[in-house]
Amino acid sequence: MTWFLDENFWKDLYDWLFPPESFELASKQVEKIIQITGLQGGSVLDLCCGPARHTHEFAKRGFSVTAVDASEFLLNKGKELCSGLTNVCFVQADMKDFVEPNHFDLVVNIYTSFGYFKDHNDNMQVLRNIRKSLKDGGKLLMEMASKEIVLKNYRDSMITERGESMLIEKRSFEPGMARMINDWIILKDGKYRVYRLEHYLYSAQKLKMMLQMCGFNDIAAYRSLDKDPYDLNARRLVVLAQ
Repeated sequence: MTWFLDENFWKDLYDWLFPPESFELASKQVEKIIQITGLQGGSVLDLCCGPARHTHEFAKRGFSVTAVDASEFLLNKGKELCSGLTNVCFVQADMKDFVEPNHFDLVVNIYTSFGYFKDHNDNMQVLRNIRKSLKDGGKLLMEMASKEIVLKNYRDSMITERGESMLIEKRSFEPGMARMINDWIILKDGKYRVYRLEHYLYSAQKLKMMLQMCGFNDIAAYRSLDKDPYDLNARRLVVLAQ
């Protein structure tokens, strides 16, 4: 099974990937996204929405939001979070298949939720779908760890503790270094589970070229949602395209 379609992965890693502070951060991120895009209202696609942290914040501000994810578990978490909000539509779908032509003013793809597919052309298809789903003049905002950032800060292993649990991350690359391999080992209650994540890492320049090929223009790369220039100090890559 493809790793991101394994519901056990999201269930076992949920507390590690989405701690309470990440929900608090989402509110600040959405405020900055509104500023950086200049969008004061309209329709938003939260592609690979996870537990709908950003969906919830956009919806609270009056946007009409479509939240798409392949994981039923994560969508259910999102539905709980957005309970009572009537301007949210949840869709369970693969991001390379979801298209709603000429519908959205803004598409957001956040938290390195891109490059999941083994075939590069499938990742290109995701961008083509986004382009088709945007209205004329609509904008795309992506936020991720880029290839150059990962290589600059590369560590082949890392251990994190949370309460009585431990997460061990072991990292490597496929030959050619296009795709990164992460083995995540969770230790809890004397038991362990192992998950393998594999995904493409794209440089800022490569991603900009891909977006141009899919029909985007006015493509800008930043190192934060504050529009700081993308440079050697970058810890994250933010790309804004029209």
